[in-house]
Amino acid sequence: MSAVVASQPAAPVARRRSYGRYVLAKVLGALGSLAFVVVVNFFLFRVLPGDPARVLGRDRLKSPADQAAFRSEYGLDQSLPHQFLTYLQNTFTGHLGDSIRYRVPVSELILDRLWPTLLLVGTSTLLAMLIGVWIGIVGAWNRGRTFDRASTGVTLTLYSMPEWWLGLLLIAVLAVGLGPLDGIFPTGQLHSNDVDPTSLEGVLDTAWHLVLPVLTLTLAYLAEYSLVMRSSLLDEIGEDYLTTARAKGLRDVVVRRRHAVRNALLPTTTVSALSFGFVVSGAITIETVFSIPGLGLLSSEALTGPDYWVLQGTFLVAAGGVILANLVVNLVYGLLDPRVRT
Repeated sequence: MSAVVASQPAAPVARRRSYGRYVLAKVLGALGSLAFVVVVNFFLFRVLPGDPARVLGRDRLKSPADQAAFRSEYGLDQSLPHQFLTYLQNTFTGHLGDSIRYRVPVSELILDRLWPTLLLVGTSTLLAMLIGVWIGIVGAWNRGRTFDRASTGVTLTLYSMPEWWLGLLLIAVLAVGLGPLDGIFPTGQLHSNDVDPTSLEGVLDTAWHLVLPVLTLTLAYLAEYSLVMRSSLLDEIGEDYLTTARAKGLRDVVVRRRHAVRNALLPTTTVSALSFGFVVSGAITIETVFSIPGLGLLSSEALTGPDYWVLQGTFLVAAGGVILANLVVNLVYGLLDPRVRT
C-alpha cells in the first residue's frame, strides 16, 4: 500500500512571481484600463440626446448663424473621427477642454469643485469605515445576540434605502422640523452666503452645513464595512490558533484584538481602499439634494447640455481615481499576502 502511495505523482505547485514582476503586471493592467476608459470617455457622452448649441445657448444664440458659429468655436461641426483625434491629443497634453456652460477651462472647474466633494464623501467614507468596522467586530464576536441582530438589520435597512430618499427624510426631520419640534440644521448649501468660508466662523459654518449630508452618506455606507468585517471575523473565530491563544490564558478581549481582528482586517482593508477611489467621483444625488457645489452636482448639471468636456473631465477623474486606488490595493495586497502573486 505504501508503494502505491509513493508512486502517485506530486500535485503541481504554482510558481510564485517575484514582487517586481507582480508590480509590472499590475501597472500594465492599470494602464490598459485607463486607455480603455479614455476611449470610452469620448464616445459615451456623444450618444446623449440634445444639442449644446440649442440647449446651452437658447437665450443668446437665436439665429442659425449664431449656432453654427458656436459649434465651430467648440469643434462640434467637425466629423466624429476628427473630434476624437483632437480629444486624444488634448487629453494626453493635459488639456481637458473648455466648459460650454461656464466658459472656463474644465481643469480649473474640476479643481474648484473637487474640495467640497473630498470634504463630503471623504469624511463620510472615513466615518462609515471606522463605525462599520467596529459594528462588524462587535456583531461577529457576539453572533446571534441582540446587538448582532439589531446592527445587521439596521445597517441592511439603511443600505437598501436610496441615498437621496434618506437625505430628504433627514432634511424633513432635522432641518425643516417635525411637528412641534423645529429644525436645527440647514437644509442645504455648503456654507452661508454672508460668511467668509476661509475664516474660522466660515469653517465652523461649513462644518455645520455638512452635518446632514455627511450623516446621510455615512448611514448609507455603514453596511459595506460592517458586513465584510463581520463575515471575515466569523471565518477566523473557528480557527485553531484562537483556541490555542485562549488555552494560554489570554483574556477574550485580548484574543479578539491581538489575533482574530488583525487577521480579519485584510478583506476590509481592500474594501476600504477601493471605496476611497470613489471619493473623487462625488455623490451626485446627495450633492443635488443638499445643493453642494461638488463634482457630483457639476456632472449632473453638465448632463443637461450636454456639456461634453465637463462630462469627459469629471468621468476621467472619477475613473482614474478608482483605477489608481485599485492599483494601490493590488500592490499592497501582494506585499501583505504573497499567495496572490501566483
